[in-house]
Amino acid sequence: MSEMIENTSVSESELVTEEKRPNYLLQAWLVIFLSALYGAILVWVQMSLSEKIEANKKNATFAQIPSLVKGAEPSKTQELAITGTDGKPARVYQVFNADGAHIGWVFPGLGQGFSDVISVIIGLDADVKTITGLYVLDQKETPGLGNFIQDEPFRSQFVGKATTPSLAVVKSEPVAENEILALTGATISSKAVSDLVNATVARYRDAAIEAAK
Repeated sequence: MSEMIENTSVSESELVTEEKRPNYLLQAWLVIFLSALYGAILVWVQMSLSEKIEANKKNATFAQIPSLVKGAEPSKTQELAITGTDGKPARVYQVFNADGAHIGWVFPGLGQGFSDVISVIIGLDADVKTITGLYVLDQKETPGLGNFIQDEPFRSQFVGKATTPSLAVVKSEPVAENEILALTGATISSKAVSDLVNATVARYRDAAIEAAK
């Protein structure tokens, strides 16, 4: 009798397991479906907003041109499509004054900082030999430390620096012409900006000059 009860119990247990199994599969497929749907929505939002984001960046760039290249007339700025040394297409800005004379460039740069990607625009003279200005379009560095890369005291160090030799970040008072003093407690963020400027100028210099001919 006990064997019969035990067999009946096992049989009922297996039956319950069989009944639950389809529910587990349904839940798993539901999670997969919702994940795929969420990912598709994110992609759609990104694609929908990408043009607006790029337009906002362009407007922000044009707004800063007079501060990046002294004497610039933004309405006369020309946007040039080039290919950098990395083989990727890019757009740089050829800057003119009110008389139509070519007086400089603005190169956009994008690179990894300490916390996230840093976006900058770099003002340069017509020969791409001297930095005339630097502006941080976007950054998410540590508040109270790395985010000071966007402030004038740090950015002003780049103005007047030669593009060669490459800029170098130091923790003590600069002694060489190519040295930039790091922000206190934010050496990595400071170096990220310096490296970004070096890489951007090297990547676009020759292609920009050639495109302007």
